[in-house]
Amino acid sequence: MADIEPYENALDAIPGAHPYPRTSRYHDAEIGIHRQADGTEVRYAKRRLLPPLDGAPHPHTVGAGERPDLLAQHYFGDPAQWWQIADANPVLDPNELTDEAGRVIGIPTFGGLPRGDRRV
Repeated sequence: MADIEPYENALDAIPGAHPYPRTSRYHDAEIGIHRQADGTEVRYAKRRLLPPLDGAPHPHTVGAGERPDLLAQHYFGDPAQWWQIADANPVLDPNELTDEAGRVIGIPTFGGLPRGDRRV
């Protein structure tokens, strides 16, 4: 049986292949290549600028015990999408979003209300 090459190695063989999945905040980031003195190439994600929001964010009042990943699960059905909420709010640390109960944060919308919003 032939050896199976790891996924990461396969990406290196494809010119222009992107190392981040489609759901990652870095998926659309340009990949740069830094060449070290010994000729070794080091790939890195170039600076990512925040994209403009599609419409006004939906307000959410933070409750006790909420976390960015739990909000992403509720609103988007995927806890890994917490970065969408972080991008919509002016914080450096995503934990700042939910560290204070009663704080109002914005939840980005996708064609109307956030996907998981049960309110009408």
